[in-house]
Amino acid sequence: MESMTPSSEMPKTIGLGQIGKLQELLGARLRKSTLLRDQAQEVIEDPAQVAAWLDDCEASFRKRVEARSNMIVRHFRVDRKLSPQKMLDATGRKQYTDKTVVDNMPKGEGDEGDMYFFFLGRSASDAELEKEYALRGLTPDPMAQARVNTDNPAFADEHPNGCHWQANGNWCFETFDRWGDGGRFVRVGRDRSGWDDRWWVGGIHK
Repeated sequence: MESMTPSSEMPKTIGLGQIGKLQELLGARLRKSTLLRDQAQEVIEDPAQVAAWLDDCEASFRKRVEARSNMIVRHFRVDRKLSPQKMLDATGRKQYTDKTVVDNMPKGEGDEGDMYFFFLGRSASDAELEKEYALRGLTPDPMAQARVNTDNPAFADEHPNGCHWQANGNWCFETFDRWGDGGRFVRVGRDRSGWDDRWWVGGIHK
């Protein structure tokens, strides 16, 4: 399996033509439906109901698209003024962390952006993982990645994800995962074992 995607070939997001096609298909389906006019109008005039329906539509389509991709994009808005510990607390996950590593976690720059998750698909050392980042023109951003996993707690259930960085000559890591019925958790510490073939790795454009 090809594991490296040059930054010049980073996937583009959905285009206007594709959106138009989806609107056309949805319109055709609704025209064939037997939905009652008056009740349909009540839903249309209820902003909360419309917003919930749109969320459902996007989530359903996103799930199908991402099932065919080895690259996932998530938009984020992050408060860089928060301490790394408060950012981890906001995830609501059980924490297994090294306080020294957490306190020295890079805070990053920029309050808003897109995070790209790529599927590693093989075991790799941290030195090898760093080359994978470079090939994609990406750099780790643990604060933004924590925000993404806070906004969508279920994301790591199917896409266990993490990132790494160097501090004082040591490789450090942040990972988000779930242990079956044991619940969701986040780990932050010093990496001694590298990365196995099940991880999605997060990063932002340099």
